[in-house]
Amino acid sequence: MTERVFTRPAELLEAVGDTLGTSSWHTVNQSAVDGFAEVTGDHQWIHQPGPAADAGPFGGPVVHGFLTLSLLVPMLDQILRVDGASFFVNKGVDRLRFTAPVPVGGRVRARAVLASAKSRPRGFTEAVLSVVVEVEGNTRPAYTVDVLLLYRADGEATA
Repeated sequence: MTERVFTRPAELLEAVGDTLGTSSWHTVNQSAVDGFAEVTGDHQWIHQPGPAADAGPFGGPVVHGFLTLSLLVPMLDQILRVDGASFFVNKGVDRLRFTAPVPVGGRVRARAVLASAKSRPRGFTEAVLSVVVEVEGNTRPAYTVDVLLLYRADGEATA
């Protein structure tokens, strides 16, 4: 379920300041944490179940911050869709701040606001989404981030 659908990239220009929506909750289980650790080589003890994590600062294992960041892809897919774009690319992130740990087995969801949008050369529209990723049961978010996306309208030349 996508909460906000735009028929073409240029429509983003008219929606600056709008709340785009909220994703569903996503559970982050130990197998996802283990897979992420395997791919990245980050096997720090705070991400593994056992006495060390239990006695650590978070009272149990926590999810890698960058794993929760990578969950933005499926969460934003639930929040926003831009039809009439031949493709889009992630241009980067600004102002990423991890503010609260996500316990392994915890659930996260994203809320997004269209912070800015502008026309760019060659049929592109650049959008900046201000995103808050919430942790179920916690008043502090897991993180806040501005996500920069670049959409190209169908039929636009690249030269």
